[in-house]
Amino acid sequence: MDKPMNEREDCITMITDSGESVDFYVLEETRIHGKDYLLVTDAPEDEDGECYILKDVSGENDSEALFEFVEDDRELDGVMGIFEELLKDADVELEK
Repeated sequence: MDKPMNEREDCITMITDSGESVDFYVLEETRIHGKDYLLVTDAPEDEDGECYILKDVSGENDSEALFEFVEDDRELDGVMGIFEELLKDADVELEK
């Protein structure tokens, strides 16, 4: 699933393989070893939802940001730990 960045910075729209648009709301972002990561949720603010970690896989020549879901367990655990630290004072509960 390739995901172009939406014009609203707090929301990104991802396009599924079947062409369906799905909105995700950005909770936090970080950069690790030159890669940008987003912690997103599928629910608007003040609603419960699932969280996902996306990695920016855009190339230099891409006109829009492209994101993919982080699926590697080791990478996911490392990035999740950083997001947990960043959000320790926020009202956000993260579970793997």
